Amino acid sequence: MAHIIVCGNEKGGSGKSTVTMHVATALVRMGFSVGGMDLDLRQRTFGHYVENRQSYAKSQNVELPCPEIAELPEIDEGQLSPGENIYDVRLSTAVAGLEQRCDFVVIDCPGSHTRLSQVAHSLADTLITPMNDSFVDFDLLTKRDPINGNIEGPSVYSEMVWNARQLRSQAGLDPIDWIVLRNRLGAQNMHNKKKVGDALDELSTRIGFRVAPGFNERVIFRELFPRGLTLLDLKDVGVQQMNLSNVAARQELRELMKSLKLPGVTVNF
Repeated sequence: MAHIIVCGNEKGGSGKSTVTMHVATALVRMGFSVGGMDLDLRQRTFGHYVENRQSYAKSQNVELPCPEIAELPEIDEGQLSPGENIYDVRLSTAVAGLEQRCDFVVIDCPGSHTRLSQVAHSLADTLITPMNDSFVDFDLLTKRDPINGNIEGPSVYSEMVWNARQLRSQAGLDPIDWIVLRNRLGAQNMHNKKKVGDALDELSTRIGFRVAPGFNERVIFRELFPRGLTLLDLKDVGVQQMNLSNVAARQELRELMKSLKLPGVTVNF
C-alpha cells in the first residue's frame, strides 16, 4: 500500500501548498512514484502549481519530474448505500486508484474544515501541519489562557486529528505520525520566536506531535510558483550559481525531508 502524506490545518496562509509541492517533487526526484490530490476544490493552489509546472516544462522543452495528480471521480448518488457520504466515496475511490501504482500519495487540504479534509486526515500515515511561527497560529492547536498563557484544552483542529487517530485505531491501522512544521520563520532570533518554540515543545508531549523546522520566509517561493518550479529544479532550468538564500532554502528542504522519516526514504540531494 502507498504511504499517505496529508498536509493540513484549518488556517490559510501557512504554506501548505508550497510544502506539499516540495515534498511530492522531492520524492519523485528520489525515484519514487508519487500521486497527488488537491482537496481545496475552489482555490486548487497545489493543482495549479502542478499545472504551471507541466506548462513551463512543455514551453521550455525541459524534463521536470512531476507527481501524478488525480481528481475526485464523479459518483452516481444512486449507487450509494444508505448513509454513505458521496465525498467519502469519491475520495476513497481516488486514493485507492493511486495506491495501486504509487509509493506515496500526497494530499493537500484546504485551510478550512470540510468533510473531505476530515476524511483525508483519517487516511494519513504522516500528517504535516505547517503553522506560521506566531501565537496567532498557535491557536490552531490549543486553547490558551489569555492572561497566563496556560494550556486549557485542545483546539477544534486538534480534536479532529484526535478523532482521525481514533478511527485509524478502530480500523487496526498504524497511528498517525503527526508533524507540526514551524513554517515561514523570520530570520531574526526574536524573543517571540523562542516563546513559540518553548510552547510547542511543551504542547507536543501533551497532544502527541513532533516539531520540525520548515521554510524561512523567502521571496524565492513566490517566484517559483508561476513556473511550477521547486528549489530542486533550479539547475535544470539554467540556474548554475545559486545565491546564499537559495542554498539555505535548499538545505531547509533537505532537513524537512529528513525530519519526516518516511519509510524507505534516504535523503540524497
